[in-house]
Amino acid sequence: MSQDDGFYRGDPPVQATQGAVPPPTYGPPPTSGPPPGYGPPPGYGPPPGYGPPPGYGQPVYVVRRPTNTTAILALVFAFVFPPVGLGLGISARRTIRRTGEEGDGLALAGIVVGSAGTAVYGLLLLTWLWALVTVLSFGP
Repeated sequence: MSQDDGFYRGDPPVQATQGAVPPPTYGPPPTSGPPPGYGPPPGYGPPPGYGPPPGYGQPVYVVRRPTNTTAILALVFAFVFPPVGLGLGISARRTIRRTGEEGDGLALAGIVVGSAGTAVYGLLLLTWLWALVTVLSFGP
């Protein structure tokens, strides 16, 4: 066994030097752009002097007119109870012409479906009345 004076043989001795150069850093050398071979090849991109077209600033937001509520109800009631849908559709079209709201197509659909449904209801009512008169005319 040898005398080593508490010195570990794997480490070099520490020497104090003035103006010493810092130890080298590991990793890629610092660059200001992408490494060579990366990025667009020369000659690509917008031609010189071209940019966004003039006059394009903030986006324009379109404000839509509100849809007439009576027109929506006309179409709904045209399927539920057609005579009410027919009446609401006529009323909605008058209001839309006066106020300029959206929903003219909905009101027209309410009128068409309401008219067809009212016609079917009318035919059913006439058939029922004819059947009732026929049954009562033969008597007991």
